Amino acid sequence: MRIVVTGANRGIGLELTRQLLERGDEVVASARDPKHAESLKALSQRFGDRLWHVALDVASDDSAAALPEALPPGPVDALINNAGVIGKMTSLEDLDFDDALRTYQTNALGALRVTRALLDRLRQGTGKRILNLSTGMGSIADNGSGGAWAYRMSKAALNMATKNLSHALRSDGIAVVGVNPGWVKTDMGGAGATMAVDESARRLLAVFDSMDLAASGSFLNHDGTAYPW
Repeated sequence: MRIVVTGANRGIGLELTRQLLERGDEVVASARDPKHAESLKALSQRFGDRLWHVALDVASDDSAAALPEALPPGPVDALINNAGVIGKMTSLEDLDFDDALRTYQTNALGALRVTRALLDRLRQGTGKRILNLSTGMGSIADNGSGGAWAYRMSKAALNMATKNLSHALRSDGIAVVGVNPGWVKTDMGGAGATMAVDESARRLLAVFDSMDLAASGSFLNHDGTAYPW
């Protein structure tokens, strides 16, 4: 399959890209500045013409609109909307609304921008699946501590986008699922995280591989079980 992975220059996105390539898939890996993504350059040396790098800022309308022209010719079989930011962690009194809007632009609207830009290519593909990387912190039912205002709210909005996309794209045969990757040892997850990035990516790809229209619109944990909205 040919799979587009956003935010592929580090963390979970980079590991997803590596594991997809290792099993034989083609990957279009996006990053805001792929020319300086040394990790992606190293993968290119290993996997050659099965990996393409494209510049993409998911928070930019213009950047997303230009994405189809930057891709190699042909269909896109699947999309993994991984790009995200955590935003500032502040108290209510110190909440930075400009930062919150930037976080929302990336985490919630970014997935919609990229999906809309690639719709024609996805309709031509055979995989017909979109995996949106959400988080347990986007769950309303599982919010037992509060805080992380912008991050939580933006990921809750992404969950609603996932449900809406599942309805909008069902007639095209495209399945859309949101998934919690776990608390992963990345720059975003921090040193206290409990799951190695390669393990998280392995679990995410198991969810990705099992996706079908029956599961479309679901919010799943990294182990494939239902996660509370």
